[in-house]
This record gives sequence, C-alpha cells and structure tokens, in this order.
Amino acid sequence: MTQSIATLALIVANYDEAIDFYCEKLGFSLIADVDQGQDRRWVQVGPIGSGARLLLARAETAEQRAAIGNQTGGRVAFFLETTDFATDHAQMLSQGVRFLEAPRHEPYGTVAVFEDLYANKWDLIEPKHQD
Repeated sequence: MTQSIATLALIVANYDEAIDFYCEKLGFSLIADVDQGQDRRWVQVGPIGSGARLLLARAETAEQRAAIGNQTGGRVAFFLETTDFATDHAQMLSQGVRFLEAPRHEPYGTVAVFEDLYANKWDLIEPKHQD
C-alpha cells in the first residue's frame, strides 16, 4: 500500500486575498475554486507540478479566526522546497514576500524563514543533495 499526504488545510480570512498571495506572490497554481453555496468555496492551490495542495479554508467561527496566522503556535508551519533557492528567494522578495531572516546554510540545505499574508511561518528550503 502506498500513502501520501496530498492536501493540508490552511485557515484564511478571505479566499480571494489568499488566492492572490499564493498564486501571484509565491507562483502557486490555482487547482480548484468551486462554489459550495452558503458563501463557502472549495479552494485549492499548490506549487506548480508538485502534487501537494493547500486547501484554503475560510474561518467561520471566532475560534477559527483566532487561529489565522498562528496555526502552529508560532513555529514554522510549512516547508516550500525548491531546486533553485537563489532564484526563488529573489523572485519572492521582488513580489514583496517578507523574509524574517537572511538565507542561511545548514547541514541539510539552504533555508530562510518567510511569512505568508497572515504571518504563518514558512521555510523556503533547497535541500542539500545526499551523494
């Protein structure tokens, strides 16, 4: 049996502003945007060609709204892998993505923490190749 995690839910305040951030600033693809009625939508975005998806789930309750931007208690929540850190880092900076640190070289690869539009923390990471 083969299993994989394909989709993760991300609580957002507004579908359209989240789509704009992920698609315009990070270069993700809009995979699905389906009206479900009652002001709900099934919205999925993901890095082009990766197969991984984020379900952009609009907060509906006070508890969900309180979790926007802090879904992991301030830790890095998501890891965006790249094969060209320098190019992606420069592109994201040009789109106004806020990095919290300069790129650093770790034993596992090149990495820098950035924030999404709600201040969720992400790693942009180019893993070191294992020879």
